[in-house]
Amino acid sequence: MRIDLHTHSTASDGTDTPAQLVRKAAATGLDVVALTDHDTTRGHAEAVAALPEGLTLVTGAELSCRLDGVSMHMLAYLFDPEEPALLAERELVRDDRVPRARAMVARLGELGVPVTWEQVARIAGDGSVGRPHVASALVELGVVPTVNEAFTPDWLADGGRAHVDKHETDPFEALRLIKGAGGVAVFAHPAAAKRGRTVPETAIADLAAAGLDGIEVDHMDHDAETRARLRGTAKELGLLVTGSSDYHGSRKTCVLGEYTTDPEVYGEITRRAFGAFPVPGAGGA
Repeated sequence: MRIDLHTHSTASDGTDTPAQLVRKAAATGLDVVALTDHDTTRGHAEAVAALPEGLTLVTGAELSCRLDGVSMHMLAYLFDPEEPALLAERELVRDDRVPRARAMVARLGELGVPVTWEQVARIAGDGSVGRPHVASALVELGVVPTVNEAFTPDWLADGGRAHVDKHETDPFEALRLIKGAGGVAVFAHPAAAKRGRTVPETAIADLAAAGLDGIEVDHMDHDAETRARLRGTAKELGLLVTGSSDYHGSRKTCVLGEYTTDPEVYGEITRRAFGAFPVPGAGGA
């Protein structure tokens, strides 16, 4: 089985619609794909409706968190999307995205970059607006050659010249909410230092004690040495190890299935979850 547990659609900051994403996942030869848009489950219904036969969909979301002033992301799988407490927190995070993006546009203007809110809103479309949409605007204007190169201290990285903080959930509270909604929690790309500051890896032990299920080890932003170190940490703490593409369509260079999750780990995730269940494809439209 080929299992990719971290992808994004136009419901947040990907460039493929949910329907396009699941069709592409099937064409790529994946057996299981998780749709984990940022702080939203809005793309799930479209993905389910279009799900090709032979592909299983894992519903999820990537939750924006902050620990001791450092941003981090928590992948939540197979939770009940209507559970009131987690739904309210996701809405709180999403509601802060527009004023934050507008503030980043204003800062870029102060830096002499002629990006406009209208441009960013056009790029975001119906998705949850975020830094990747602002980064895409910088690419359109020729300020940087790629989206990844917008995530530097010069521009949008944490603490960068045009960075603006947003509401982010305390990760221990996120774990409580995910578990309360019947979900499974995996710390996304914990050592992705290319994106900016990362939380100390010693914090993983505290998160594990609070209910963390696993860590995303095999990821494009982790080199071989980092992956080996994180595998050792996971083994020591009894955490699941996942691998994923973090696919965003054409917005980033990663491709579907670039990294995958072991079928036994996937099986354990499905056994632990009780908020929702994987959806087998029935040949969607």
